[in-house]
Parts: sequence; C-alpha cells; structure tokens
Amino acid sequence: MDNYKVECESAIRIDKYLVSVQNELSRNFIQQLIDDKKILVNDLPCKSNTKVKNGDVITIADIELMEIDAKPENIPLDIIYEDNDIIVINKPKGMVVHPSAGNYEHTLVNALLYHCKDLSGINGKIRPGIVHRIDKDTTGCIVCCKNDKAHEKIAAQLMDKTCHREYLALVEGVIEHESGVIDAPIGRDRSDRKKMCVTDVNSKDAVTNFDVVERFENYTLVRCKLETGRTHQIRVHMQFIKHPVVGDEVYGYRKTLKNTNGQVLHAYKLQLIHPTTNELMTFTAELPEYFRALLEELRGENNA
Repeated sequence: MDNYKVECESAIRIDKYLVSVQNELSRNFIQQLIDDKKILVNDLPCKSNTKVKNGDVITIADIELMEIDAKPENIPLDIIYEDNDIIVINKPKGMVVHPSAGNYEHTLVNALLYHCKDLSGINGKIRPGIVHRIDKDTTGCIVCCKNDKAHEKIAAQLMDKTCHREYLALVEGVIEHESGVIDAPIGRDRSDRKKMCVTDVNSKDAVTNFDVVERFENYTLVRCKLETGRTHQIRVHMQFIKHPVVGDEVYGYRKTLKNTNGQVLHAYKLQLIHPTTNELMTFTAELPEYFRALLEELRGENNA
C-alpha cells in the first residue's frame, strides 16, 4: 500500500492530484485503479471526479499485480562488469531505468531481461534486478542484481552508505572555492509536485559533497559524492547553491549550452562490496562522447 497525505491550497480532483505527485502513473491508469476500487480517500472508495483537500489521506493498493510484465528487448548494453550475482552497466543518455505505467518499452529492464537469464525479483515484475536508479538523461554506472541475495546485500550497502557513488557534472557559473558540502533536506516541491526541492516540509536528509575539477569562463566541472540517494539529489542541490547542472530542463537555466539533451551529469564511479566474495570493487564509466566534446569546446574557449 502507498499512502499520500494531500498537500494543496484548494480542493482538486483526485486523478489530477495523483498525476502531479506520482508521475510514473498516467491519468488513464489512475482512473482504472479508481474504477477497480484500488484507490481510497480517508479509507473510503472514491470516483475519478472526487475532490481531495489538504490533509486528506489517499491510499493506493499494491498495483504490482495490475502491471503487465516487462518484455525482453534486444537492446545493446555497455557492460562494465558481469558475474553470477551482479551486472554493472554504463547507462546511455535517454534510457529510462525501468518501465512505468504507460511506458513499458525500451528501458534498461527490457534490455536486461533479454541479456540475463535471471534477475532479482524483490522489486517485482516491472523492476527485476533494479536496486537503485539514475535519471533518464543521466549517464553512467548502475549496478543490477541477478538474485535476491545479491539484491538484499547491495540494498543494505546503499542504506548504510558503504556503497559509494561519484558523479561528474558540468554546472552553470564559476565556483570559486575548491570544495563544499551541501547538507540540505529534499522533499517534493509543493508548487510543482513533479519536482523536488530543498525544504523542511515532509523532506528527508540529503548530503552531497563536491570538489571542483576544472573551471571554464562561465562553467565549472565538479565531482559530486553522494552520502544519500534522494530523487534528483545532485540536480536539486546544485540548483540550491545557484549553480544548476548545465542542460537541466527541470532545475536549470533555459539559455544554456546547446545539444546536451538534458542534464550534463555522469555517474562515473561506483564502489561496492561484492555480495558473495566480499571483495571491495570499484567500477568506472568513461564520459560519453557528447560530454567530452563539450569539455573540449570549453577548453578551446579558455585558450582563445
């Protein structure tokens, strides 16, 4: 069961509200759930035109059983490492990690199902093998698990912070200091429920460490190390300190470098303890071509 405490200034149709807070579900799918009495308001059945108000509690039944199985697709994978327990992928830009309602094809999960004989089932039929996610337009390292034992151990490392993730990001403006720590809680933006923001309201602790790697005339290349793994964490935190990630269509500036196809953010390093051998393993993913080309262009401007 998923519960949502309604936060809104005025009454709003339940289907419209749920689309804004649960962007993996389409409005049609939400209406289907309502018709099947899978959604309750204050523990009572509702209709699609039922209006909810601030403080109401919406309960969504386990929808895993209603979701269709993800299908294998012959999509090439850039495999960094693979054994009987885990597979580490260098995810390309534009690839969604797992299917969601109304978007069942061309995801990393579809590719994994074609490539792998077995995947962990802890996250259900729609997210087999997925233990953590990176955004659609973020590239780089992601580890997936082939069995439940491996999944549980990697998930525990993510929780206790023994699994380390580092990113490279090109951000707007020139950061003068060499390093910093952004310790600011992240929750859903009350004015736009599809976005996250730094807030004290219904938020979770979030900590991002960053170091300056290289400075350009109007941009800075930074290395970010996550202590927590909140939704859009680096993107939100860099916006919070007035240096949003270049190309970020949600949190960044409209007028920025062209042809980035989304945020210039790359998960370049992943360190974990192997779930079976207990070996400390470090994986790295080369920068994608578009990212390297941007840096070369900026370096050329610096030397002009």
